[in-house]
Amino acid sequence: MTNAPTHSFSVSKSTPNSTYRLQFHKGFPFSAGRDLAAYLEELGVSHIYSSPILTARAGSIHGYDVVDYDAINPELGGEPDFRSMAKALRDRNIGIILDIVPNHMAVGGADNKLWLDLLKHGRNSAYASWFDVDFDCPDLELSGKVHAPFLGTPLGEALASNELSLVAHGSGYAVSYGEHLFPIRPEDEADISKAGLAAYDDANLLETLIARQNFVLDWWRNAGDRINWRRFFDITQLAAVRMEEPAAFAAKHAVALRLYREGLIDGLRIDHIDGLGDPAGYCLELRRQLDDLQRQRPQELRTERAWLLVEKILAPGEHIPTGWDVDGSTGYDFMDQVSAFQHESAADSELAEHWATISGRTRDFHGEEEIARHQILSHSFDGQRERLIDALVEAGCEHRDGEGFTRAALRRAVTSLIAQLRAYRSYATGRDDSVGPGAPFEAALRAALAEPLNDPPALHFIASVLAGKGTEAMRPARVRAIRLFNQLTAPLAAKAVEDTAFYRHGRLLSRNDVGFDAGLLGLQGQEFHALMQARAELTPRAMLATATHDHKRGEDVRARLAVVSEMPREWIAATRRWKALNAAIRPAQFDPGDEYMFYQMLIGAWPLSLKARDAAGLSEFAERLVAWSRKALREAKLRSSWAAPDIAYETIAAEFIVAALTPSRSAAFLSEAEAFVGRIAGPGAMNGLVQLALRATVPGVPDTYQGTELWDFSLVDPDNRRPVDFSARRIALSQDLRLDLLADTWRDGRVKQAVLRKLLTFRRSEPELFLAGGYEALAIQGERADSAIAFMRRHRDKALLVVVARACSEGMSATERLVPDQSWWADTAIDLAEPAAKTSAIIGPEIAGAVQLSVGQMLPVVPLGVWALQYS
Repeated sequence: MTNAPTHSFSVSKSTPNSTYRLQFHKGFPFSAGRDLAAYLEELGVSHIYSSPILTARAGSIHGYDVVDYDAINPELGGEPDFRSMAKALRDRNIGIILDIVPNHMAVGGADNKLWLDLLKHGRNSAYASWFDVDFDCPDLELSGKVHAPFLGTPLGEALASNELSLVAHGSGYAVSYGEHLFPIRPEDEADISKAGLAAYDDANLLETLIARQNFVLDWWRNAGDRINWRRFFDITQLAAVRMEEPAAFAAKHAVALRLYREGLIDGLRIDHIDGLGDPAGYCLELRRQLDDLQRQRPQELRTERAWLLVEKILAPGEHIPTGWDVDGSTGYDFMDQVSAFQHESAADSELAEHWATISGRTRDFHGEEEIARHQILSHSFDGQRERLIDALVEAGCEHRDGEGFTRAALRRAVTSLIAQLRAYRSYATGRDDSVGPGAPFEAALRAALAEPLNDPPALHFIASVLAGKGTEAMRPARVRAIRLFNQLTAPLAAKAVEDTAFYRHGRLLSRNDVGFDAGLLGLQGQEFHALMQARAELTPRAMLATATHDHKRGEDVRARLAVVSEMPREWIAATRRWKALNAAIRPAQFDPGDEYMFYQMLIGAWPLSLKARDAAGLSEFAERLVAWSRKALREAKLRSSWAAPDIAYETIAAEFIVAALTPSRSAAFLSEAEAFVGRIAGPGAMNGLVQLALRATVPGVPDTYQGTELWDFSLVDPDNRRPVDFSARRIALSQDLRLDLLADTWRDGRVKQAVLRKLLTFRRSEPELFLAGGYEALAIQGERADSAIAFMRRHRDKALLVVVARACSEGMSATERLVPDQSWWADTAIDLAEPAAKTSAIIGPEIAGAVQLSVGQMLPVVPLGVWALQYS
């Protein structure tokens, strides 16, 4: 059965067909992007997917810490160089998709004029309504003021040690502390001018002056409990901005909308949509403005709507509401799905039990997640929880169901609900057109009610508030409570799940990555088919990603570790031997769970050219793993943390890693590790090529993260943001060798680049087939039917046939090839319903006129085959 989507599309030169993510920074400016135009055209890319370009904090390597909405970052080359890059790309028929950051700005320091104005004027600032400040919070010291928890010590200590000083700033004055400036309110300027700056060298006089200001200086450790403005997650240097404020919206989008109108960009990617107060309203307003500008674009670019994507972590079964009028997400959901497809679910029990035995922690990820949610909520978001309870009290003060609830009861109920929520936020807004809280919230409510110590009346009351029930008079209070609930659950999910539980749960680390359902180990072929059919029907223009600037492991690290799920007993036995071999170098205090995670990262990221006797190469690898370990320990928050680093334990872990990768100390272990990598490297590379092929052929628009057209064995950032050797990639692409020759030398990664070019080039030649084609799963029969899947994309009389291998390590144990021998496939075959009038091999042998196709014959060189079919 052909599952054809109901969407209609127009295709123009601005239609995204494939993207290539570039991370711009001072060391990689727009001029470097301009110089890649010819290479990216040859690779088959239709659009650059650019990191944020507005002026960011000096030295930013990512651009998400914007300090000025008015200008393109001069560190990147400013607007002149951006225009030069855009022209060079457009001359090669390559457009630009721009990443923008509406949710937050960088604050603190002395470089954000909006923030400094807020500190100086408080409620009377022109930007007071832009930042999400609760000037009426119950904390009497903060009432009417802005909490400023930027001090490294309590205020009294900072004053006593003369760390604070009064300095001239612009036409007025400011308190200076390190890199921070805190402007003095205008009312005090005359007195300061009269007394002179030197007078405020007196700590008591300075303290009295500070107490009168529109800000309250505080120790950074108090932020989670006291802060009266919303942050990006729990990062005090990033303040949330209210996009529902028209002036803030206009300022934030002015540059991007101008670039779109002028035809310099073709679409936008919205960072962290779940942080906004009203994501649906925001998307609709942005879409409205983009549609209005579409008619003003250059004539040849007017036929296509802007491509509009949102960065959103989707829970299993969750879809972006069609009412948002966006093209889809940035592809974390696909990254999870294709990864799960490459893992064998049957290994779950053995691997989970092994992890629990080694670590002493729960075998179940969701148990780990619930613990982390409770801990992070209390440690980092208690202040936000209290503001939510304030709003719930207000929403229920005249509501019969709310009578009699204590703050403690509401706090327990809120905590229980949030701990059980498996999505970033609800979809409720409190408006008449609200879709309600949504299925994830209803599931969380049921789970909370099932707890032995639940409080049903309080839980039902909160559910009624989020459902918008109650008198019309209480609508503003309900809307505020809903907004505060959503803007608490989203950052909590990010910090508790992805930045905590993912670093605590070590069953198999390849299933712990941004946007992943870590509780699920694997998917079967039919389950994957169903997900892709839904993608064709619901979000055929969404982005498809397998690597990002935020991933925790490179795409080929995950692909290699997936092979472990095919041989869990062999893996478990190996790690037990390694633990015994490393007994002499293991510090007594080193946690067994941390050691087990290290083995996974070692095997997953081991460079393909690295040998067990290469001391220099091993030392370089150890340095990267030590950096990964330090970050992993701090994110896990079990034996160290960013707030209170345990340098002693981090040093123990680092010393073990270095010793384990020193040949003179760990020769036997390294020899075994190299041999194990040799056992799974081929199947891992097979997985890497397959996930690339699926990314480029299933419904959606594939993105290639910078440099990953060759093997990607990167670790968590900043390792995944290291400089890319584009010279080597240009040379490799220019060689234009046959796939069979490249497959023989697959370790150098050129085969991956060649497969990508073939698929992207074909996509550019048949845009309608990929944008509008349905997804039809094909049946496979025979002895190895579970080791491959096949599907067709069909649009009118054209079709694409795709066959890929999976879980083939058993057939590759004695070969250096990227596929099992044809004999291993035995009678495994695909039956086409009807023969095509014409076939053309994109990758694979010719299959003209065939109806029954042998999988072994279709995959002779690489683990994927792609054919263009013509039906008359």
